[in-house]
Amino acid sequence: MKKSTLATAISFVILANSAFAHSPKAADETVTIYGNTTNAQAATGAAQYIGEEELAKFVYSDIQRVIRQIPGVSVQVEDGYGLRPNISIRGVATERSGRITLLEDNILIAPAPYSAPSAYYFPTMGRMSAVEVVKGPAAITQGPYTIGGALNMVSTPIPETQGGQVTLEAAQDATYRLHANLGDKLDNGFGYLIEAHQWQSDGFQDIDRSDSNTGLDVTDLTAKLAYAPTDSAHSVELKLQVTDQDSEQSYLGLTDEDFRQNSTRRYGLSELDNISTEHSQVILRYGYEINQNMNFTTTIYNNQHERNWFKTEGIDLDGSENAQDFSSSSWSNVISAINNNESLNGLSVSQLQGILDGDIDTAQGSIQIRSNAREYFSRGIQFGLYWDKTVGEVKHQLEVGVRLHEDEEDRLQRNSTYQQINGQLQLNDLGELGNAGNRVQEAQALAVHIYDRIEFGNWVLTPGIRFEDIEQQRTRFNDGETRTFRDDRENNTQVVLPGLGALYSIDESFTLVAGAHKGFTAPSNSPDVREEEAINYEFGFRYANNNLNAEAIYFLSDYDNLLGECTASSGSDCEIGDAFNGDAATVQGIEFVLKTELTEFNGITVPFNMTYTYIDSEFDTDIADTAFFGDVSAGDSIPYIPENQGQVSLGLEANNWSAYINGVYVDEVCVRASCAEFEKTDGSFTVDISGNYQLSNDLKLFARIENLTDEQDIVSRQPYGARPNKTRTFSVGAQYSF
Repeated sequence: MKKSTLATAISFVILANSAFAHSPKAADETVTIYGNTTNAQAATGAAQYIGEEELAKFVYSDIQRVIRQIPGVSVQVEDGYGLRPNISIRGVATERSGRITLLEDNILIAPAPYSAPSAYYFPTMGRMSAVEVVKGPAAITQGPYTIGGALNMVSTPIPETQGGQVTLEAAQDATYRLHANLGDKLDNGFGYLIEAHQWQSDGFQDIDRSDSNTGLDVTDLTAKLAYAPTDSAHSVELKLQVTDQDSEQSYLGLTDEDFRQNSTRRYGLSELDNISTEHSQVILRYGYEINQNMNFTTTIYNNQHERNWFKTEGIDLDGSENAQDFSSSSWSNVISAINNNESLNGLSVSQLQGILDGDIDTAQGSIQIRSNAREYFSRGIQFGLYWDKTVGEVKHQLEVGVRLHEDEEDRLQRNSTYQQINGQLQLNDLGELGNAGNRVQEAQALAVHIYDRIEFGNWVLTPGIRFEDIEQQRTRFNDGETRTFRDDRENNTQVVLPGLGALYSIDESFTLVAGAHKGFTAPSNSPDVREEEAINYEFGFRYANNNLNAEAIYFLSDYDNLLGECTASSGSDCEIGDAFNGDAATVQGIEFVLKTELTEFNGITVPFNMTYTYIDSEFDTDIADTAFFGDVSAGDSIPYIPENQGQVSLGLEANNWSAYINGVYVDEVCVRASCAEFEKTDGSFTVDISGNYQLSNDLKLFARIENLTDEQDIVSRQPYGARPNKTRTFSVGAQYSF
């Protein structure tokens, strides 16, 4: 598929749209996968929907705390705020959420989903109205990452009547958040929404010998315009959204001894570390009804993203002063040497520790700081045909989807060298632009899916099939901005992904669910790397009545090839962007959900919610290529996938007030397959509490304490060293609706 195909397809679809003139399927109906809890529970497999009512209990702005409620979802915490979460569904790799289909309003939202899927941009949870996760055979409708599934975040919709909301929140560490929106749908069919979200904090960590904060400053602005008159054949919605983010985040963690003494410490070597990003999104949706049973929708989207992560990468311990390559003495190697009480490049443990502490000066040009500047785009057109038809006693809900997509990552990065003098960093050499990466990665993809929900008697069957045709290419350059051609490589992939889901209703409350599908992860542009494929199975039951909802699902992913992709955050000794075949692997587990109302007394109800996930993940073969995976033997666990994790929440709800307590447990995990002494995280149990008081019909007050017991656990060891969860944080706020 050539680049020009996308423009041709856009013209074709616009012409196709003009050929119809009937009542529309509302454009805003395409922003969700399920749209509500009832539809999610009717799926022929595991699916979860968290709506506004559930989100209002804790008013979280951190996606990591929200999705702990969803079974089968794992999180590798990195910054404590959820700015760039590492999310896994059913045991896929957590790295930068790059193995799940990540969506906002049902549109691919990673900066470059095919060519560079690592999610260095993640939508701000505080402005979302719902979160939904789809797993199993239904995941083939979302793609391209269908082994684990899809996570869709639904932004604030245009309200049905004139109104809006203002939320103000203040918390420890000089943390403040403002979320405001206003909208209306007019009688003439026009609708609008304007929305602003501002979030800032000084951060919960402290940098040695520095007054710099470790927090964030995020500004989100959104506008929506819609036209859907009741007597017209057409509906259209335009969404414009921009995000600016500045956060003082670092890849540099701590040694284990330093972590145990002060988990919120940051070495002075990370004082200059900062990531700044700019993101913009444009979505134009169009929909109509061809007839009473058939609808057609078209969506054109364009995402632009630019970021620069200025961060310390490593130290030259052998005096070569080579700004091109510090990999042999990266900070992960320094911290590993200290943890294992080993010398490194002739320096003793005490000398290495002295460098981290700022007590020992370093040679000129010995410390490398990289300007990880990258520009991305992700754009395309997707359209769907939806047909509801009853033939005899068999009801069909057929969905046909086509997406033409292209994306690109452009790296023009710089390594600069510094030295540490009296505990402070001093610039020695700015470095040549492009010396840390001068390349463009790009992808073009055609995706087609057909999915039919067939209902007859007590049965629901959902056969489906997905086709992906992907062209990926990398071009490297010399000579900085001049960009003299150096080399290129490409990898082309075509794959057919069938699936089948089934649901059988034993009675009105009890149903059995089962499914099987071929899952897929798009490969990189490395020509000798196969795509990641797995045959996935699931079966279980779902029970629901007026007071109790329960679901238990067993799942199995039988990998033909587990893919490993090298990123800076992986902390591996490999070239960034390269991919590796991990060969066969097996992931299996159980997901369990229980929701009920325990009792009622004096007008107070007691809701109870519990989720539990068990995952057994292992490599099936020895792996000779250790650059990414490390030393792997058959039976070793896949990194960062907890065997046991669970969440329990209990509430008290009255007419004008409510209170909730939520506990989350996560097992320790291996961060490398070899799982040596300093290659494990801590098991953790954290408790959050919240309270809400409805002061009037329009005004609600709320308070929240995150990490009530102030647990300080090693929740991650990547990229470079032990990293903490967020400390105990008290928040108060008010929400005014009008």
